[in-house]
Amino acid sequence: MNLLKISGSPHVHSDESTKKIMWLVNLALVPMLLTGIAYFGLNALLISIVSVACCCLFQWLIEKFIMKVPTTVCDGSAIVTGLLLAFNVPATAEMIWMVAIGALVAIGVGKMTFGGLGKNPFNPALVGRVFMLISFPVQMTTWPTVGKWFPMSFDTVSGATPLGLIKEGVKNGQSLSEVLAAPDMPSLCDIFLGHMGGSLGEVSAIAILIGAIYLLCRKVISWHIPVAFIGTAFIFSGILWLADPTQFIDPLTTILTGGIMLGACFMATDMVTSPMAKSGQLVFGVGCGLLTIIIRNWGAYPEGVSFAILLMNSVTPLINRWCKPTRFAC
Repeated sequence: MNLLKISGSPHVHSDESTKKIMWLVNLALVPMLLTGIAYFGLNALLISIVSVACCCLFQWLIEKFIMKVPTTVCDGSAIVTGLLLAFNVPATAEMIWMVAIGALVAIGVGKMTFGGLGKNPFNPALVGRVFMLISFPVQMTTWPTVGKWFPMSFDTVSGATPLGLIKEGVKNGQSLSEVLAAPDMPSLCDIFLGHMGGSLGEVSAIAILIGAIYLLCRKVISWHIPVAFIGTAFIFSGILWLADPTQFIDPLTTILTGGIMLGACFMATDMVTSPMAKSGQLVFGVGCGLLTIIIRNWGAYPEGVSFAILLMNSVTPLINRWCKPTRFAC
């Protein structure tokens, strides 16, 4: 008797396995890891190691002693979560123990509570990151400044991200042109290369693009969500900038600063928490872009990528019902 087996997503209709896909994603994250270590030194390396080790350990413990199911640590998904969580925190020494708590929340609450890979409605790394942002707001917004290449030291100097500088300057009554002309504001070239304050995995747009292009070439992700996300953020911020350039930053600076590039290419594209149909992925990306710019300009935080993606994760089931793949359409 042939039985119809129903399993959780992701459903891969090819010779690719979930394990192989996860390890390809890990490989695509290597350029960001190397760039983070190059700019922030031993702190970035240690945070990444602790985050990955804790994610793997917590997943193994939960599967073995609580769920009592065969362990799936070797599929690489816990390593992806650990790296992405590390990439979303400042590379300061005090974050080393905090990222372990974030890993527990990411794996224990964001992933295993719902049954493990394929059943989680929210991106686990972002669940851990938002928990840390709410629990440790000062430490999560204390950014190390980028100095010389390969600073092999645990000591860091606190600085601010470009978005933070803009938000704080405008709040203090400075005009946007004055803030952008300040000596501590990095140039567009510095922003593109990663010579600015920020989370250790989001500072270099070129490193993110290298990893994203690799995943696109290997057909692990499609262009729909990244293009819709970044394109919407670019267009919406461009409209605001054209309407009032004294209050809103230009669209190129908008997409190169903060976590838009990292979020659009590596977290919004999570095949478990994003829509299945291409049309649904476009809707998902547009929603992420709009929410990000709204939160950045009118919210309390200078950054809004994490909240935008999690909010769109919550409506993914509705998008899937509205935008069905052709082969499943009625």
